[in-house]
Amino acid sequence: MSIRTTRGILLFNLGGPERLDDVRPFLFNLFSDPDIIRIKNDAARRLLAWFIATTRQRKSRGLYQQIGGGSPLRKITEGQAEALGICLSERGYPVRVYVGMRCWQPTIAEAVRQIERDGISQLVALPLFPQFSVTTTGSCFNYFKKTMAAAGLGQKVAVSYVERWFDEPLYLESMADLIRKAMGRFSDKNPKNSHLLYSAHSIPARYVEEGDPYLDQTRETLTLIDERLGNGSPSTLAFQSKVGPVKWLGPSTNSVLTEFGRRGTSRVLVIPISFVSDHIETLQEIDILYRGLATKAGIAEFERAESLNLYPKFIEALANLSIRALQQMTDPK
Repeated sequence: MSIRTTRGILLFNLGGPERLDDVRPFLFNLFSDPDIIRIKNDAARRLLAWFIATTRQRKSRGLYQQIGGGSPLRKITEGQAEALGICLSERGYPVRVYVGMRCWQPTIAEAVRQIERDGISQLVALPLFPQFSVTTTGSCFNYFKKTMAAAGLGQKVAVSYVERWFDEPLYLESMADLIRKAMGRFSDKNPKNSHLLYSAHSIPARYVEEGDPYLDQTRETLTLIDERLGNGSPSTLAFQSKVGPVKWLGPSTNSVLTEFGRRGTSRVLVIPISFVSDHIETLQEIDILYRGLATKAGIAEFERAESLNLYPKFIEALANLSIRALQQMTDPK
């Protein structure tokens, strides 16, 4: 269905390889990003990215094979975009919703070209990362701004940037809903007897030392969700997906699970706190790797809260963010 409007929403994510043959080029794109690998010399950074992609591709392909041969992230994100467009239209805000992936397809550059073709004059830049980090939202916005400038759209399209939304009420309520649902699968229904393990994607510790607000915002997210649960479950924040030899944020999720086993913790619910969609970190790292580790550590019951994906209340949260951003923009004449 064609929508006649000059207003748009651009959803940002990092992307993921959809086939095994995509793994190596995806890794190269990821580690070529100057906001992730902070080497100023482009040639040196790309050489390092080539080395990492070449040496890691075999292991990464094996991990993607475990979840069906590719990431579902593009399909889920495009589903979120479609659902968001329908939701906004029903609330009186007809818009075009685009998807732009920083490291894979559809690319941010492709989205910008389509935005230009559609004659969009008001655009909301909405990252699918609740907490801000220079490695995610920052990277997407930096690349987007350069792409818009190169296309000559910097002065033609008014852009409202949503930098972080970890405190959006419907997002927090959505997380609380899915946590309660998962806790219902434990044999012991007393929430005090289940440990909530919030698992966030780690980033190099020096980024936080240099001012990245990701850690503070992630901690605040945990506090706000726990307040909504109000059930007295003990909770812990840990970090996953470390890459390379530098110091990353900790403690690691796997080390916390091992410690739980030593302490005799019998019920653990893992909550992907920095991910809104299923991808390799939830489907393989948590569901397969950490589940196996939990079993080996002696944890009797291991569950994971579902990812937000297309959860209706979460789509409403994205709609609220979009509407507020649109309302803050002046109507171009």
